[in-house]
This record gives sequence, structure tokens and C-alpha cells, in this order.
Amino acid sequence: MPALLYSLKLTGNADTLGISVHSEKASELIHAVSTVVQMQAHVCVLRTRFLSEHYANIAFHFDEREHAYVVTGATDGIGKAYAEELARRGFAIVLISRTQEKLDEVSKAIESKYNVETKTISADFGSVDIYPKIESGLAGLEIGVLVNNVGVSYSYPEFFLNIPDVDSFINNMININITSVCQMTRLILPRMVDRSKGVILNVASASGMYPVPLLTLYSSSKAFVDYFSRGLAAEYKSKGIIIQSVLPFYVTTKLSKIRRPTLDIPSPERYVKAQLCTVGLQTQSNGYFPHAVMGWVTTALLPAKLLNKYVMSMGLSQRARYLKKQKQGRNSGGQEWKSEA
Repeated sequence: MPALLYSLKLTGNADTLGISVHSEKASELIHAVSTVVQMQAHVCVLRTRFLSEHYANIAFHFDEREHAYVVTGATDGIGKAYAEELARRGFAIVLISRTQEKLDEVSKAIESKYNVETKTISADFGSVDIYPKIESGLAGLEIGVLVNNVGVSYSYPEFFLNIPDVDSFINNMININITSVCQMTRLILPRMVDRSKGVILNVASASGMYPVPLLTLYSSSKAFVDYFSRGLAAEYKSKGIIIQSVLPFYVTTKLSKIRRPTLDIPSPERYVKAQLCTVGLQTQSNGYFPHAVMGWVTTALLPAKLLNKYVMSMGLSQRARYLKKQKQGRNSGGQEWKSEA
């Protein structure tokens, strides 16, 4: 669960986690964990300093500037940050999102600030009949990089059978989080293979690294994106294609409902700049060093049973707070999808 590492009090009372250990043993364990984390930090810093820029430049270097970069879910949050950062590097950007008015606003701002060309395609990824329109809009363009960012989540943690209008919710979750990644890849990958060059970044989530009860559909959809990305990376590595699974924890976006950035919860701009330095280095990346540490702790250090129990408890707490506010009239309406479409 995003921000889990900093929510877990590894140095607190071990009995509260159902672990019976002597204080001396606990101290030794904590010291060992701290040492390993510090070693990983030093390795990461060295790698980033001496290798990242080199490999990132290879990954994003194209001899011809007419290569366009495609970003889905490009008008908010991480998607918008990708569009702006790639435009800053001097490349034409194709923005794909649901609302034409927002697309026009972002497009105009990017063209004015970075002096690059942009193209917009309005498409609701909740529908499955949009891909001929997108294919037509991309006709004639040489796509250098595809960022599959568009996504949808829950408004609040909820039991599967209690999700209002669950059939519609399931369809939208699959269409936006899964089908979009597969179909956009299907449209763009063939020309990359023909050129033996290209990058596909599939934005999954740290929630796809392990089960997240009460966000089960979202977590499962992001696990699919992760496995899909890593499988394709192996299939097309010999063709010169870089395909990366991007697994962020919390970032300050509308999707997360977090506004104030911190060390472990970066702004979209800060996250994207760090993440792009991992392209060409990692097939599966948390993208940002504090998130990489959090990912290592939650998947390699904590027992799965303990992690599952904690995440469930965290979800129940968030659910209770939301429903209490809703009862008090502070949340209008019922269940709504949180989307970066």
C-alpha cells in the first residue's frame, strides 16, 4: 500500500504486530535492516550518478526530432508531468485524454512554454470502440515513446460485493486500466519493432506488487500491467525495444487526493524526473528512490501474511473515515471513479 513503509513502525512495540521478540533481538534485527537499507541507498546513489544519465540518454535519443511521444491520461497528475518533461527535452507530444477542453489547455501551455508541437486526441478509455479513432489520429507519426498512464481507482476502500453498480465498475476498471495498455501497445509497438527502436512505459502501481484488500480490483489490474510489461520486455528486448513497468507509491495527484508533497510522497514532476533516470536500467521500477526502498521492504522483508493483515487494517480504517464523512454529508453522492483519464 502506498506510504506503507512510513506507516509501519518497525522500531515500535513489536507486540502490536503480533511478533514476540526480545528487545535485544529486535534491536539486532532493526540494525541489520537499517544496514541493508543504507547499503542499498549507497548502491542506488552510485548507480544513478554514474549510469542513469548515460542510459537515459540512450533510451531517449533519437536521430530525428520528428519522433512523437504519446502520453495517455495526459491532462492531470503523472501523465501531465510526463508530457511536460518530455516536451522540455524538445520532442513533439501527442496528448490523449477524455476531455477536449482540458487537452486544449494543456496543449497550449506546453507549446507556449517549450516551443514544441503538440497533437491532441480526445478519447474515453472507458469505451472499447475508441481505438480506430486513436489509430487514425496517430497515422503518419513515428512514435518514439509511449507512456501508458491513464488509470482509474476507487473513491474509497470497499468490499467487492458492496461496490455500487459493481458490473459497471468492473467494466470500467478493466477497460481503462488493462485494455488501454494492451490496445495502445498493439497500435504502436509494430512500428517500433520495424525501426528496432522505441520505449514503452506502462504506469502500474505499487498496489500491484502485492494484494490490497478493499482495493482488490485496482490492485489486480495493476498487477496485470506489471506482468504484461515484464513479459513483453523479455519478448522484445532482442528487437531493441525498452518496455518498463513503473510502480509508484503515493504521488500528489487527484487520484491519490494528496496535495502536499513530502520526501516519500513527491510531486508528479519530481517523480517523473526521477523515474526517467531508471529507463534502460530496470524492467520493473518504483521510479523514485524512497519508493524503491518502500517496495523492497514490503515485498522482500515483511512476511506476506503480516503485510496482508496490515493493509487490510489500513483499508478498513480509511473506509470507516470515508463512510463517516459521507453520513455527515461531507461527501456528495455515492461511489465515483477516481480517474486520470
